[in-house]
Amino acid sequence: MVKQKTLANSFKIEGKGLHTGVNVTMNFLPAPEDHGFKFKRVDLENQPIIDADVDLVIDTSRGTLLEKDGARIGTIEHALAALIGMDLDNVLIEVNNEEAPIMDGSSRYFVEAIEKAGVVEQDAGREYFEISEKIEIYDEISDSHIVALPDDDYRLNLTISFKSRVLNNQYATLESISDFKTEIANCRTFVFLHELEFLLNNNLIKGGELNNAIVIIDKEVSQDELDRLAELFHHDRVEVKPQGILNNLELHFDNECARHKLLDVIGDLALCGKHIKGRIIASKPGHRPNTIFALALKDAWRKIQTGPPEYDPDAIPLLDTIQIKEYLPHRYPFLMVDKILSFTDSEVIGIKNVTHNEPFFQGHFPDEPVMPGVFLIEAMAQTGGLLVLCQLEGKYSTYFIRVDNVKFRKKVIPGDTLIFKITLTSPIRRGIATMKGVAYVGSKIVAEGEFMAQIVKQTEN
Repeated sequence: MVKQKTLANSFKIEGKGLHTGVNVTMNFLPAPEDHGFKFKRVDLENQPIIDADVDLVIDTSRGTLLEKDGARIGTIEHALAALIGMDLDNVLIEVNNEEAPIMDGSSRYFVEAIEKAGVVEQDAGREYFEISEKIEIYDEISDSHIVALPDDDYRLNLTISFKSRVLNNQYATLESISDFKTEIANCRTFVFLHELEFLLNNNLIKGGELNNAIVIIDKEVSQDELDRLAELFHHDRVEVKPQGILNNLELHFDNECARHKLLDVIGDLALCGKHIKGRIIASKPGHRPNTIFALALKDAWRKIQTGPPEYDPDAIPLLDTIQIKEYLPHRYPFLMVDKILSFTDSEVIGIKNVTHNEPFFQGHFPDEPVMPGVFLIEAMAQTGGLLVLCQLEGKYSTYFIRVDNVKFRKKVIPGDTLIFKITLTSPIRRGIATMKGVAYVGSKIVAEGEFMAQIVKQTEN
């Protein structure tokens, strides 16, 4: 089981915001389990916190901009890409303005700082969004098409296409997110000369410099115009290279532009809130379609969380009834779990097949058999007990000391197959486990509740 990770030490990044031109300081701090990535505006009253959440995106025209209760933070995609690429889960980012510093237009400085600060494992397990079926969007405005397919790692394939003789079609691929540092992190943003002139004329890149972007020359331009451009950016004399870009910097890769777009995709998709296991195939991506796709991923995740677990009757269970009895003391007629399908550190999926031979149906009720609600609670509690007991060495018992917010939504009758999904709601501490249980028949929730159990070591006779 992959554990969640945070920074071993804090670090600071300072620079200018690309569009605002103001000096910005970002402090990256270790954060507790299940915290995620959050931005804290320390320059504002009450220091509001803005989650790295696609639901908070308000603008994508000049980078990705988040807003919550009037507090904003923008141009966050390069920092978020670095956090995902360096395999982090929980970081608090204190920032003293509404825009992240552009640095050199890549994730390089963030990655180097993370590497120096160090990364540590935490106790809680990481919950991946594993793509199980195709998810796709098409954005008519940008002509962008993005697809997610099942895979055993986070991989990306990307194509960009512009109506330009210099930058027409480029392709980039990342075969594993573990290669982010070497293959993607130092790839800088790019801008066409006509876009640069528009931005300059509209006072929109106050913090822009010629060393934080690849400038693509997409039209005939005189040396006098290039000299004027260099003067505006306080740069030495510039010229056009044979491949149609300014000589303001050297390319790290022939397809650096496509690789930077791939970097942006990783940063924007971080806003779905989960590490991804799947292959992302993107054509003509940009911040608008990226965030639309991040929202589609988040919606798919929500459906998985609220929907029933997948149940394959042909699958070999992790625990059958005989093995379950090695952990639970219950026996006929009170053993309420038939098999366990899956385990993580924080979740278990169990099954009970309800038959007319259950002894409680003799009196509840002879002419209208209905499984008593108390037995549904007991079945969920036993499944939750297995979630705890299977992680412990030695002989232990679980005694449920509290049950809250129980709801019965649908009758359970003979012939039903009950599917239980039990999830820890907080890490086990001081011998106490708290969990949420949901019982399904088919796609319908039939019962749910919250449980608290005490874990007690068995004494030897």
